[in-house]
Amino acid sequence: MTDSKYFTTTKKGEIFELKAELNSDKKEKKKEAVKKVIASMTVGKDVSALFPDVVNCMQTDNLELKKLVYLYLMNYAKSQPDMAIMAVNTFVKDCEDPNPLIRALAVRTMGCIRVDKITEYLCEPLRKCLKDEDPYVRKTAAVCVAKLHDINAQLVEDQGFLDTLKDLISDSNPMVVANAVAALSEIAESHPSSNLLDLNPQSINKLLTALNECTEWGQIFILDCLANYMPKDDREAQSICERVTPRLSHANSAVVLSAVKVLMKFMEMLSKDLDYYGTLLKKLAPPLVTLLSAEPELQYVALRNINLIVQKRPEILKHEMKVFFVKYNDPIYVKLEKLDIMIRLASQANIAQVLAELKEYATEVDVDFVRKAVRAIGRCAIKVEQSAERCVSTLLDLIQTKVNYVVQEAIVVIKDIFRKYPNKYESVIATLCENLDSLDEPEARAAMIWIVGEYAERIDNADELLESFLEGFHDESTQVQLQLLTAIVKLFLKKPTETQELVQQVLSLATQDSDNPDLRDRGYIYWRLLSTDPVAAKEVVLAEKPLISEETDLIEPTLLDELICYIGTLASVYHKPPSAFVEGGRGVVHKSLPPRTASSESTESPETAPAGAPSGDQPDVIPAQGDLLGDLLNLDLGPPVSAPPLAASSVQMGAVDLLGGGLDSLIGDSNFGAPPAAVTTAAAPARLGAPVSSGLSDLFDLTSGVGTLSGSYVAPKTVWLPAIKAKGLEISGTFTRQVGSISMDLQLTNKALQVMTDFAIQFNRNSFGLAPAAPLQVHAPLSPNQTVELSLPLNTVGSVMKMEPLNNLQVAVKNNIDVFYFSTLYPLHVLFVEDGKMDRQMFLATWKDIPNENEAQFQIRDCPLNTEAASNKLQSSNIFTVAKRSVEGQDMLYQSLKLTNGIWVLAELRIQPGNPSLTLSLKCRAPEVSQHVYQAYETILKN
Repeated sequence: MTDSKYFTTTKKGEIFELKAELNSDKKEKKKEAVKKVIASMTVGKDVSALFPDVVNCMQTDNLELKKLVYLYLMNYAKSQPDMAIMAVNTFVKDCEDPNPLIRALAVRTMGCIRVDKITEYLCEPLRKCLKDEDPYVRKTAAVCVAKLHDINAQLVEDQGFLDTLKDLISDSNPMVVANAVAALSEIAESHPSSNLLDLNPQSINKLLTALNECTEWGQIFILDCLANYMPKDDREAQSICERVTPRLSHANSAVVLSAVKVLMKFMEMLSKDLDYYGTLLKKLAPPLVTLLSAEPELQYVALRNINLIVQKRPEILKHEMKVFFVKYNDPIYVKLEKLDIMIRLASQANIAQVLAELKEYATEVDVDFVRKAVRAIGRCAIKVEQSAERCVSTLLDLIQTKVNYVVQEAIVVIKDIFRKYPNKYESVIATLCENLDSLDEPEARAAMIWIVGEYAERIDNADELLESFLEGFHDESTQVQLQLLTAIVKLFLKKPTETQELVQQVLSLATQDSDNPDLRDRGYIYWRLLSTDPVAAKEVVLAEKPLISEETDLIEPTLLDELICYIGTLASVYHKPPSAFVEGGRGVVHKSLPPRTASSESTESPETAPAGAPSGDQPDVIPAQGDLLGDLLNLDLGPPVSAPPLAASSVQMGAVDLLGGGLDSLIGDSNFGAPPAAVTTAAAPARLGAPVSSGLSDLFDLTSGVGTLSGSYVAPKTVWLPAIKAKGLEISGTFTRQVGSISMDLQLTNKALQVMTDFAIQFNRNSFGLAPAAPLQVHAPLSPNQTVELSLPLNTVGSVMKMEPLNNLQVAVKNNIDVFYFSTLYPLHVLFVEDGKMDRQMFLATWKDIPNENEAQFQIRDCPLNTEAASNKLQSSNIFTVAKRSVEGQDMLYQSLKLTNGIWVLAELRIQPGNPSLTLSLKCRAPEVSQHVYQAYETILKN
């Protein structure tokens, strides 16, 4: 009979009956009763009242019964901690049982009972099991240490279990090694600062030896551990790669991806000249291709990982285009992912194949897939110049099918092709105009309007076409309205005499009849431009546009490097770092690829070479990044901005006869007509010739006019995040300290062609716990070519993690376009606090107390200051002179300063009159700070 009988009962007083059965003398009856208890527990009944009776059944030799009792115990120990202590003796006894299965079962259950009162009793049995002669018991005990550490970390450290765990890495049994590595990795993850997995070439060798004989899980643990190791040179990296490569042919896809992760990471250290580098590239392709023959869910995970690998090293799969061709029975999520990779791998060599395939996809039935396929054709045209003509003719063939959504997508991508290859394919405009009536999607309508406005001089009836859109102006979406406004102004500047009424009509619709602040602002700016300086208007509106780049959806290089370190995990499927989706107290450590070797950098091709060395004072902390041009595709199609308009701007601009007479020079007609009376008031500014930006900058420049208080030295702003790496957003900044508060002074410049909103900022954990004390307040949308300056208050109560170098700060800035990452170095003197003056006796005692090996000496050259000037300069930055004396013609200043985290630094500054070189001796209990304090001295004294 099956076990289902335990789940069905109609008796009353069940608990009472079970109690009686549990105390029966017959073993069989006892076992049946425990099974019934477990069955009740499984379906959610509360059987905790039977705790003492079930615990009594532990004293048995029957392994099956023991397992059931332990299962019950794990479930109810937390709610009955006092009762659970009764079981401790049995655990201790079971840990010395002759049967290794029972010993392991006891230690496993001990780890699962999360009751503080019991943990201390479990240390002795656990210590014995960690040194047990049976490997099965040792491997179970290794995992138990990690569980115990989660409950009571201090206890595990005091009892020396971590050292025992480290010794198990040298165990003769591969499974014990794998579990020890897994346990140490787990503990190290929750305590990122502890250096538990202190890997060295000897221990790496042991792990690689164990790798061949482990189970699949064991191999994954060991490979993940290897991925966190930093080889000392390229020879060691190559030797590890050679020993990991056989894992690529493993049947389990998780093992394969973990091996790929290790190889991708260590390839960074190999020179591209090496024969082995080429061999490794060839070996990486087949296992990745094999992953695509699995079931769809696994294929999707593999494709998301391949997407990252292809962005990092397209050469691995450049000959494997065919495996990414879509099969008819692929689910849609696999199809879309394959399409993405096809475009990334498209090149001159395979473009014909790819286009034929994409044209086929565009006739499929799945609408989403067809749209993506049509977009893909456009992306191929932009990526591979030689194929552009073929792509355009393919798109025209698709437009002829007259399938509504195909036509609309084709028009959107043709607009992008015009942007990439101006004056080349404009002959197709006539065909596009024929399909004007069928467009009902905002993006397609906006693209078509852009094309008409941009090439108005070549389209005879451009004014009629735009007028037809204008009829339902208020029913259109914001992006269409904005595009229509710009297109009609372009048309007017190209054909002024014929389109006066049209431009006046659209300007009044945009400024008076619209509630959208974005549209109104743009309308007023055009109106003002046209009425004050038509020549300038031509230069602004008809300016030559930059060519768009082919890859607008590449992952930002520093993020890509981090994601490569997470291949085979959720981060590689989401394409987000773990910190973006893992919540809770666990420290998420930012990983990065090892730096490239010098020999490999010299041989990089121009396409893959990192952007040149950082210029000027830019700290060399940010990993070298390839160029990433801003997303220029959204030309003029900024999303609607929901922020309310600034009252001042509408008054200042709306209060003037903006179109009165200023256009005479352009159209030779003085009867152009003033704007309606509703807008004209007496409060007109004296002169309208001022450039538009001056009015706007007054409104947006929220920090101007605030006088800087005399405080510590403030370095000039430097560019921290160039626009080319942040889709058009440029960030410059510096750090200041005034009256005890630290701030980050930022300058944000929008060099893209779309409005930026929704700014937010976050810091990674850093050496001194620097964190924003308030949100990033950008009060108005940041329009193209606009700059805003703001001051972000900081505090030092954030999470602390020692950085390399010490003053490195990793920052993430988010806006409506994307999240961008950069690193900068903050000057240490912003952390010098105002109460850093030590009294003399204390200074003397502390100087003697700090060991001599902590003293560091530095030379500050080319600094012709006298003692008084130097002392005053340093005091303004919170470096206080405690005492001063002269010895043999030298002035000695004894100084103290205190950092925000309470570290004191003592200094002796020797100044010889007439000698521009100063000698600085620093003493501190944390000597790693000295180098940065010296840099602060040099900065303050020389500026």
